[in-house]
Amino acid sequence: MATTPQHESVVLTIAGSDSGGGAGIQADLKTFEAHGVFGLSAITALTAQNSQGVQGVLGVSEAFVASQLEALLSDFRISAAKTGMLYSAGIISTVAHCLKGTRFPLVVDPVMVATSGHDLMEESALHALRESLLPLATVITPNIPEAEKLSGMEIHDEQGMETAAQLLSGQFPQAWILIKGGHLAGAMANDLLFHASGMRWIEAARINTQDTHGTGCTLSAAIAAGLARGKSVPDAVADAKAYLTGALQNAWHALGGGRGSLRHHWASK
Repeated sequence: MATTPQHESVVLTIAGSDSGGGAGIQADLKTFEAHGVFGLSAITALTAQNSQGVQGVLGVSEAFVASQLEALLSDFRISAAKTGMLYSAGIISTVAHCLKGTRFPLVVDPVMVATSGHDLMEESALHALRESLLPLATVITPNIPEAEKLSGMEIHDEQGMETAAQLLSGQFPQAWILIKGGHLAGAMANDLLFHASGMRWIEAARINTQDTHGTGCTLSAAIAAGLARGKSVPDAVADAKAYLTGALQNAWHALGGGRGSLRHHWASK
């Protein structure tokens, strides 16, 4: 008797390439594999970087970003997608145009500045992000500096995170807002998940390590993988936070002269 083939979960990352291997497309694909989903990638920019920082950025042409997305969307049954470094207003608008009308959940990580301080988004791109891509998002995952830019307010504490999340939720009511609290001082690194339907804190003890390269990319990729496998947004976020904590606790140390990178397959170490 014939059986219906089981479709594996396929997840798409649209982001920049990290030649140092710890963030961007490379981190996303490792995270997808660790979560048992198949990863696709559309590359928006190339970076020359290592453990000590970003030395250069080369944007991919808008036409070629569109070609990558058209090829993937026309062939694969995609269960979820995430965006990372999109670099320019033109690339953001191109990505939004290609994704408009798709039905799978979309996680938008509004990558603006690398951990080393190097700008990963042109200043003019913020308007395009607000107007074309964020309205398509299922989950938006800014860290505190990114949330400050998007909300237009300074954030100094958890009350500030709540206020900023409310502002962003008012602008993008279709989306869950996840503000990551790692930039605040203290023994805890708590994240805030906010939606019109409610608010919850995702708590975790701070891991005392400098080996944090790729944390934002990894968290958003893990959330997308969870959504692809049918989890609710709160469950996908909570599970992704627990996964990230494990990846930090087991991080790769001293691979170069700067920050180490997360160990994405820590559960099978």
